[in-house]
Amino acid sequence: MRPILEIARSLGLDPAHVEPYGNWKAKLALPSFQDRPRRGKLVLVSAITPTPAGEGKTTISVGLAQGLAKIGVKSAVALREPSLGPTFGMKGGGAGGGASEVVPVDDINMHFNGDFHAVSSAHNLLAALVDNALHHDNASGLNARHVSWKRVVDMNDRALRDIVIGLGGRTEGIPRETGFDITAASEVMAILCLADGIADLKARLGRIVVGYRTDGSPVTAADLKAVGAMAALLRDAVKPNLVQTTEGVPAFVHGGPFANIAHGTNTIAATKAALAYADVVVTEAGFAFELGAEKFFDINCRYGGFAPACTVLVVTIRALKMHGGVRVADVNQPDVRAMLRGFSNMEKHLENIAKFEQPCVVAINHFPADTAEEVETLHKHCDAMGLASAVSRGFAEGGKGCTELAELVREHVAKSEPHFKPLYDWDLSIEDKIRTVAREMYGAQAVDYTTRAKRDRDHLERLGFGKLPVCIAKTQQSLSDNPTLLGRPKDFLVTVREIQLAAGAGFVIPITGEILRMPGLPKEPLAAKFDLTNEGDVVKY
Repeated sequence: MRPILEIARSLGLDPAHVEPYGNWKAKLALPSFQDRPRRGKLVLVSAITPTPAGEGKTTISVGLAQGLAKIGVKSAVALREPSLGPTFGMKGGGAGGGASEVVPVDDINMHFNGDFHAVSSAHNLLAALVDNALHHDNASGLNARHVSWKRVVDMNDRALRDIVIGLGGRTEGIPRETGFDITAASEVMAILCLADGIADLKARLGRIVVGYRTDGSPVTAADLKAVGAMAALLRDAVKPNLVQTTEGVPAFVHGGPFANIAHGTNTIAATKAALAYADVVVTEAGFAFELGAEKFFDINCRYGGFAPACTVLVVTIRALKMHGGVRVADVNQPDVRAMLRGFSNMEKHLENIAKFEQPCVVAINHFPADTAEEVETLHKHCDAMGLASAVSRGFAEGGKGCTELAELVREHVAKSEPHFKPLYDWDLSIEDKIRTVAREMYGAQAVDYTTRAKRDRDHLERLGFGKLPVCIAKTQQSLSDNPTLLGRPKDFLVTVREIQLAAGAGFVIPITGEILRMPGLPKEPLAAKFDLTNEGDVVKY
């Protein structure tokens, strides 16, 4: 690794605006980019529907930024921070892989510069103030039966999904049911990612709805006088983090919402900082295109005032085989016929990209078991659709293995101006917006609502929140809301179970199927494979 001040100098950053966290990490003062004109163009990386065979969006994003640097482009990558939950659960981290990682890997995967902990603290401070108000005179009028604000922790912990608090007698608070979400699903995390400066951060924090009075009117964080203290806890978290890739390309890693239960993109602040100093900025939207990328366009870009000049769709031959009916244990076996069956999933995502009027490049993330025939079959299929495609070997070869992809991206970016067509008008009703996303992005025949979801929808419309965009919580494992339906499902219903409000973040959250905002650990969590050596190095067995 190069010293972080050297990375900052390579971008042209004023050293006075760089706040080092040791030798390899730093935060950027907000004035370093807030008044600086945008010089760069943005490239979005998304993917087909994830499978246990792996897709590698982050590895491709880092490899592409390194490939662009190899061909002489002043590039940077802007990514989300990993959550401790997946790091110790199934995923094992979120910093890329092999020769295409953001470093220092262990720091980024665990604690980093403290942003997740600051979000958790600010969120839970508000939760404590809610219960304090209920315990004392409750001047806000908050009804204890209608509190919607839970607590959060940055860990997969299914036992905390539904709990009872306030037990132990009159001095211990008001007994009531509540629960925990994972920090990545916190509205405070969404606010951190969407806020454009401290004033906007505080305004959004103040609009958080924590519950309702008996007459149905909302009680906000501002009503509880929580905004100042919450903002103080987020003082450093609001500043973008600067690190580097394995080849010394600047990396802005900031914010960490999941795309299946939140909006799934890094912060507007980090994206703007990167665009102020680099000529091409590669960013990533979580999970598949119909999840993270749809939210990136319809929420992130519209609040941030920017647009990509090109979208890269990550495809793996292994995943295509799984969408074609092959078991994960058999994805390394040559099977062109299964690939051909799996093309339907890729084609749906390509159709979705076209609906946003985005030029597209297909990145074939290469795995060692991929055969020449399979790769050629995928190239020919892309050619037949009029799409450019390139094999990426970023995991094995770093930037050198991504130069072909980088050349295609540079070509597309050079002839494309940043632009996208929104999928829907924010002024539509909540029901119309959900229907549009479900039909256009997922391919659903219709949307069904539970009794609770209908009640939530009508209540939010009455309170004036109907003009907010929708951030649909849905399984990442399928285009539908049923994780077992691979490929391109047809004629299915999407069931909305409930609709939550994130007034501060500025969207409503329809929750579909069986999706949960607090994941659980698998039977054999990766936490069992972590250790710390006597020399202080983190190792995974």
